[in-house]
Amino acid sequence: MRRQKIGRRALSALAVAVVFLAANSAPAGANHSWGNYHWARTSNPFTIKLGDNVSTAWDSYLRTASTDWSADLYGNPVDTTVAAGLTSGRKCRAGSGRVEVCNAAYGSNGWLGLASISISGSHITQATVKVNDSYFNTSAYNTPEWRSAVMCQEIGHTLGLDHQDESGADFHTCMDYASNPHGDNMHPNQHDYDQLAAIYLHTDSTTTIGSSTASSGKRGAGLAKEKEALYVEDLGNGKKRFVWVVWTDPGPHHGPPADA
Repeated sequence: MRRQKIGRRALSALAVAVVFLAANSAPAGANHSWGNYHWARTSNPFTIKLGDNVSTAWDSYLRTASTDWSADLYGNPVDTTVAAGLTSGRKCRAGSGRVEVCNAAYGSNGWLGLASISISGSHITQATVKVNDSYFNTSAYNTPEWRSAVMCQEIGHTLGLDHQDESGADFHTCMDYASNPHGDNMHPNQHDYDQLAAIYLHTDSTTTIGSSTASSGKRGAGLAKEKEALYVEDLGNGKKRFVWVVWTDPGPHHGPPADA
């Protein structure tokens, strides 16, 4: 968890005016929010727990991603903290008000990572991240670059971010679809932090953060493709589940990811 945001206390009247003006205009260039989906909370900054259900091979990547998404940069209001997990790698059931992060050998099914987010209205209520050891245990993907890029991206989705780009071009962030990730694809960039500041510019009258109740695991009618890397399941009563996918093959995919 990052240091407490300072500079929001004991501000001069001039500084308060500057902050007020900044808070009423979205950061320039931020345009990869994912719909209007966000965690409800009554104040900023806020903290999301990342449940640690991963093996030692993944612990450092989870902690690095948590530190990255908690960076006190460019008005980013998000803190994340790694907490004890509530589930197991294979089942990876969500816990309300938090993100459960898991790894397992999910099979040679075409995906490296999945981020699953449940929403009620526009508010994220729970989320999971899965990374697939069936690929990460092979020489092609068992690298710091691939492990870091996928972990970083999937956690970014659980905060309300879309991809910056899906063409395979390098946008120097983990939120692109770079076909050969390297140093700066392992972390967020300023554009990601700007977008988080824009997404969480407002506050809500209620919160969806902080519960530690395990999910029942109930599902709806099944996943339907919304776009190439995104699937949606209608759970009824204004509730939905979305699944973001990092495929091993960037080409077209016609069916939902297995084990989602």
